[in-house]
Amino acid sequence: MQTKYAIRQLVEKALDIKKLTPEIENEINYELTARGYISDADYEALELLMAEMDAGRIQLVATS
Repeated sequence: MQTKYAIRQLVEKALDIKKLTPEIENEINYELTARGYISDADYEALELLMAEMDAGRIQLVATS
């Protein structure tokens, strides 16, 4: 994916479908590993994703 906002776009995808699939999670992990750092915007997006998961509005699924 390797765009400037790839992590934020992946989080938006998870929020849209209300699921964190293994594919989205793997892509997020890949982007974090490939970059070696996390931007403020990406950090905020991941915080939002975790908050939504904690509130039960986003479901962690084993398969998509």
